[in-house]
Amino acid sequence: SITGALTDLLPAPYNARTRVHEYGGGSYTVHDGIVYFSNFADQRLYRLAPGAAPIPLTPETDIPAVLRYADGVVDAERGLMFCVREDHRGGGEAVNTLVRLPLDGGLHEGTPIASGADFYATPRLSPDGSRLTWLTWDHPNMPWDGAVLWLADVTPEGNLVNARQIAGGVNESIFQPAWSPGGELTFVSDRTGWWNLYRWAGGEASIILKMEAEFGRPLWVFGMATYAFASPETVYCVFTQDGVEHLARLDIHTGALDVLDLPYTQFGAPGVGAVGLALTAGSPTEATAVVRIDPDAVSVDVLKRSTDLVIDPSYLSEPEPLEFPTGNGLTAHALYYRPQNRDFTAPAGEKPPLVVVSHGGPTGATSSTLNLSLQYWTSRGFAVLDVNYGGSVGYGRAYRERLNGNWGIVDVADCVNGARYLAAQGEVDGERLVIHGGSAGGYTTLCALTFYDTFKAGASFFGVADAEALAQETHKFESRYLDSLIGPYPEQRDVYVARSPIHFTDRLSCPVIFFQGLEDKVVPPSQAEMMVAALREKGIPVAYIAYKGEQHGFRRAENIKRTLDAELYFYGQIFGFEPADSIEPVAIENL
Repeated sequence: SITGALTDLLPAPYNARTRVHEYGGGSYTVHDGIVYFSNFADQRLYRLAPGAAPIPLTPETDIPAVLRYADGVVDAERGLMFCVREDHRGGGEAVNTLVRLPLDGGLHEGTPIASGADFYATPRLSPDGSRLTWLTWDHPNMPWDGAVLWLADVTPEGNLVNARQIAGGVNESIFQPAWSPGGELTFVSDRTGWWNLYRWAGGEASIILKMEAEFGRPLWVFGMATYAFASPETVYCVFTQDGVEHLARLDIHTGALDVLDLPYTQFGAPGVGAVGLALTAGSPTEATAVVRIDPDAVSVDVLKRSTDLVIDPSYLSEPEPLEFPTGNGLTAHALYYRPQNRDFTAPAGEKPPLVVVSHGGPTGATSSTLNLSLQYWTSRGFAVLDVNYGGSVGYGRAYRERLNGNWGIVDVADCVNGARYLAAQGEVDGERLVIHGGSAGGYTTLCALTFYDTFKAGASFFGVADAEALAQETHKFESRYLDSLIGPYPEQRDVYVARSPIHFTDRLSCPVIFFQGLEDKVVPPSQAEMMVAALREKGIPVAYIAYKGEQHGFRRAENIKRTLDAELYFYGQIFGFEPADSIEPVAIENL
């Protein structure tokens, strides 16, 4: 609400979460005060009216959750919903389609209205209900590689006719098609090399504002947005330039851009409604919050903070954007955090140890919003380099494509070169360089520790050690992701083997601590355990902490805390310092 009060709309045990693409997103939509949502346990769609119990709209299936729904839009005039459906009933790869669902109170599994593509997203109905637009893409592309924008007329029955491709292709990524209140279609395209905004008028697309800035994001989940209409002519939009996000007002007819002067560096999806302009926002000293902004007065009302914890800024390290030289005469990017704690000063002449962070994705980016896990290190005397290695978003398509065919090479070199650069500049202690990362970032970490001798220790959180296993066992959405990152599998199996640390454990020569969820289906425990066994056999210090009940990413607070403390304890034992914290000891072999 406008006061920031929270009201839980869903009664127990309902959980609005969809498993389409496994990563989900777009799990609910609201129309005229009625919520339509996908329930996590059975993946059925439900209707929730104010003061009433949820009513199912889709039928039960013999095997739960084999029909999944996401990214819906309500057509009140026809009494329909258009949405993405993922069908797992046939065995093998799931079938994705666009479907229409009657909202008449009966149980319907949906009638396909667009099919044949591998993936569908973002069905959006024009204000007058006459046209529908949506995105598709096909293997081996991910949506940020190339996607197609479609436009079709909608019949009175809710079928699509005169469907035509109006933008996009295998080498052009389209993001967030949306309709203005006046019925103009807008979308984001990277055809110039940057995700810029376009409008569709007179049968052609024209760029609204050409900038070396990113108005789009990688479509990892449904429902992502970077702009919202305030009027037929005006959008409020989020864009990234030089790794920093901005919120601006944009006239879609003149291209005039007014950047708002706000105390934030990261923004979530903007929305315009009865309360005005609202979105999530955060900064290096403020955790993410839901805020309402008055663009004319450039004033901010904080409606709800993600945490009530308030930390004196004198304990916080603020990031400095850093560019540094890397391979092939290129430049890479990172956020650099110096040690910061008002209560302590390092001994004269001592340079801090450095933690290099390799983010996940790998098609993603670091965040400048307050990250307490990162501040854990800077408050304890470590410097941190959060690397936006080649392949990261926010720096244009060419930077994003540096990783094509080079995962495990470019990302690793950028992390290594960033650490070396800071050591050469005298910023950090070159003998106390460590690297850590999780999932895809764990792969980068393990590659750096295996194929380079720059780092003196490291930590892997559910990191990928075997790229081949990832290619063989992952879900549909990512099943061909590695085609672009490494190469087609199994045709280039030799490359997968050459890029997998698990086959080169003999080259590991520094201490490593591994953290692993025992229920992880993405990166099974066997990958970490094989790496641990290799270090154990070589007589190199190694530690392994496995959590029952945890999957790919840790959710329990006690496990998250234990992981941070254990990693600090591990480095303390390796580098010979005693952490100020009272930490339960970690069993370290070969120490």
